[in-house]
Amino acid sequence: MSASAFITITRPHNAVVAGLTALIGYLIATGTLTPPSLLLAVVVALITAGGNVINDVFDVEIDRINRPKRPIPAGEIGLAGAKAYTVALFAGGLLVATLTTALCFAIALINAVVLVAYAVRLKRTPVLGNVAVAYLTASVFLFGGAFAGVEGLVQNLSLAAITFLATIAREVLKDAEDVDGDAAGGARTLPMIVGVRKTGVFAFACACAAVLVSILPFGGWWGPFYLAGIAVVDLVILFGASRGLRCTTPGCVRESRATSILRAGMFAALAVFAVAAVI
Repeated sequence: MSASAFITITRPHNAVVAGLTALIGYLIATGTLTPPSLLLAVVVALITAGGNVINDVFDVEIDRINRPKRPIPAGEIGLAGAKAYTVALFAGGLLVATLTTALCFAIALINAVVLVAYAVRLKRTPVLGNVAVAYLTASVFLFGGAFAGVEGLVQNLSLAAITFLATIAREVLKDAEDVDGDAAGGARTLPMIVGVRKTGVFAFACACAAVLVSILPFGGWWGPFYLAGIAVVDLVILFGASRGLRCTTPGCVRESRATSILRAGMFAALAVFAVAAVI
């Protein structure tokens, strides 16, 4: 077993970014950061890492063909070792979560269960897999806010809802990009069932819902600066989703860069919320 492989398999960049996102969630809920809030980043990073490892465990046969250099198919980590590592990461994250709040611990526990369910079954289930990814992405903000209690969690509901809806839009468009590869791999996604065109319509509807949520007068950050900033963000989100709306083929969706534009819009929304919360 390679020591570096135990780092690589966790997708450290992904895990660290998720942890920092939890801190931003706390910042948006409270307008400040405190030393104890650093625990949030540790919890999210560990549980995210555990989710990444268990994904590799259940994707090992696919990775032997598509990504043979990943630690498990490359023989750097055995399946038994990867499973034990997953348990250790989840257990470590939940143990640290006991030092936060009961609400934070509950969210961390639910997310660990969802990550396991996603790797085992939901990833291969049309729509439910997309919903699981969207929930996990949005819940990081709820987790950060929950460190400040129920009030903090409620404060972050709008951002969580925007993230959830925009992520669903992006995820189904990503599926539309990958129809050919997914079909070859035996997967069954929304675009394979209803077609690329209808998937684009669904994604655009989700983006419109995200925009609607973004302008609701809710939260201490709502005000002139927020409205000005979120208006620009909303235009980016709608533009990205509209690019996918006109497509009828996977190649068109890829060339439209709709998923990249939506991702940029989501990052911009996060920045607007964070700045509005502290000014």
